Amino acid sequence: MNIWVDADACPNVVKEILFRAAERLGVKTVLVANQFLRTPPSVFVSAVQVPAGFDVADNYIVQKCIVGDLVITADIPLASEVLEKGAHALNPRGEFYTPENIRQRLNMRDFMDQLRSSGIDTGGPAKLTQQDRQLFANQLDRFLAKQCQK
Repeated sequence: MNIWVDADACPNVVKEILFRAAERLGVKTVLVANQFLRTPPSVFVSAVQVPAGFDVADNYIVQKCIVGDLVITADIPLASEVLEKGAHALNPRGEFYTPENIRQRLNMRDFMDQLRSSGIDTGGPAKLTQQDRQLFANQLDRFLAKQCQK
């Protein structure tokens, strides 16, 4: 099992949680972005810089992930694609995307996109809170504990 990180928009605090988990459990973690990323010196953590362009990092992750892998992303269409491949998807706020909830998330994303296209200011995502960080860390730990028992 590998962890793939949609790293362009992933908060640094979430990356730090992932780095610690990768070291502690020996799980290969790959950050994918269209810019250079610093990673800690580790045999378990690496970064891949993809060319700039729309969804290039997302497409790379979809192409490389396999059944059972974990993808960290706030990108709902990416989450949908990796779920179809049999991978797992967790957002930086600690919510797992599932086959049961992904359709609703896609519909809400499309609705908000339509509002923005018509000129309505929908605001951006709320700031990542300490509670969000804790939920992410707890969900990640539970998931990895289950996977490492297999």
